Amino acid sequence: MNNLVRPYAARRSVRCPGTIYLMPKPGISKAEKKRSVVNQTSMPESVRQCCLALSSSLGDDKLAFPQSPSYEASLKSYYSAQQQSIRPVCILLPQTTDDVSNAVKILVQHMAPFAIRSGGHTSWAGASNIVGGVTLDLRRLNRIDLTEGGKVVQVGAGATWGVVYEKLDPLGRSVAGGRVAGVGVGGLTLGGGISHLSLQHGWTCDTVRNFEVVLSDGTVVGANADDNSDLYFALRGGGNSFGVVTRIDLETFEQGLLWHASLVCDNSVLHTTIQEFVRLSAAEDYDEYASFLLTFACRAIENPPVYQNLMRLPTLQSSTGLKNTTTAAVETAAMVPNGLRSLYRTVTMVSDEVTLKTIHALWTEAAAQVASIADISWGISFDPVPPSFYARHAEENALGLTSRDGAALLVTLLDVRWSKETDDAFITSTTKTFIEKIELEAKKRGKYDPFVYLNYAGPDQDAIASYGAHSVERLERVRQRVDPAGLFTRQVAGFRSN
Repeated sequence: MNNLVRPYAARRSVRCPGTIYLMPKPGISKAEKKRSVVNQTSMPESVRQCCLALSSSLGDDKLAFPQSPSYEASLKSYYSAQQQSIRPVCILLPQTTDDVSNAVKILVQHMAPFAIRSGGHTSWAGASNIVGGVTLDLRRLNRIDLTEGGKVVQVGAGATWGVVYEKLDPLGRSVAGGRVAGVGVGGLTLGGGISHLSLQHGWTCDTVRNFEVVLSDGTVVGANADDNSDLYFALRGGGNSFGVVTRIDLETFEQGLLWHASLVCDNSVLHTTIQEFVRLSAAEDYDEYASFLLTFACRAIENPPVYQNLMRLPTLQSSTGLKNTTTAAVETAAMVPNGLRSLYRTVTMVSDEVTLKTIHALWTEAAAQVASIADISWGISFDPVPPSFYARHAEENALGLTSRDGAALLVTLLDVRWSKETDDAFITSTTKTFIEKIELEAKKRGKYDPFVYLNYAGPDQDAIASYGAHSVERLERVRQRVDPAGLFTRQVAGFRSN
């Protein structure tokens, strides 16, 4: 079995109970399709009436119903097969913040359950799609505008990072955004966000100047350091539990080409690779221009000295060169194609050579257990998160990464992809056991950290609770102020803290 040393990315999973849907017959008009769907007795009355009201208020062109091209296209654009398989009663495709504001008022009036979708890259069923409810597909909120002489970029929450980089690369600027082109700006930012520029600027959410948010009463507010500063804190890592974010204003930074490398090494150099990785990820003298799931650097120097020991290792496959941020993000996205079943799980620990070698042994053992599963991809990766990254704005965001005493953390991602629904239960059980074994080994060595990175979490992993009591109490106070009736707690699909 080969040891892969390369950039890695993807998203999460689980299965929703089956539901019977009565679809309109083909060949009928759009109005007849709408009437057919909203009059189905299998649908909750509140949701049927909500879809009618949304269509009446916002217009037929912003509502998609089953079997319509826009409905099917929206579902097909989700990253995972699990999310693609969920069929909401209707899909709202807002084009403006006012559309979202009006929609929230109608959703409240009818008490209809709903999901909020940006890029749709979170893979577990129900993360950003919903059975028997309304899905808010924000992808038409994708406008990108530069302000303050190019130092700030205003990005619609439904845009993806690849489009943002296409706008900024020709200007010699970039943002501390996602590393995969098709990932949505809204979801990644609200969950924290790991970037190639995180060593210099922190989490993606740390670089937000302002959030435009629709609250539970339909009010549109800004959340920034001066206005609604408590909500500004909550949205930096707290997810979508406080409102619908429609626009995010991000700081931009000067950025030329990246030196980008992808190495695939044989297991014969495993121990040397781990040793070098631990050396590179140590808190002391961490190169702030180095960003790697072992292979990236953020300045235009060919073969940067920081990676020389890795570059000397014998490889089965190697690709290096100078590339812009757009190209790097697109190439990473190509490694994780849409449409397969997918599961993410995560654990955080302190970087340690012995622990990593033990994890590799556990990973190999688990890989043998799933080897017979059709189209299986079983990968684990480690994101170095040194104190120069997580402590930079630790008191200002909701992630709770204070009092870590300068530990060099690793955020671990288990990324599994497969093709058959019949394998879901086995995959879910195997991955859960595998992560539990990693946690046990890390605890034995005193290397475990309780932080759960929201954007890598499985559906049963409580990221918000992992932020610690102080952060959770602050988040609860914000929720009580901006959403006293608990709309975004009770009616919205996705991650919710216990």
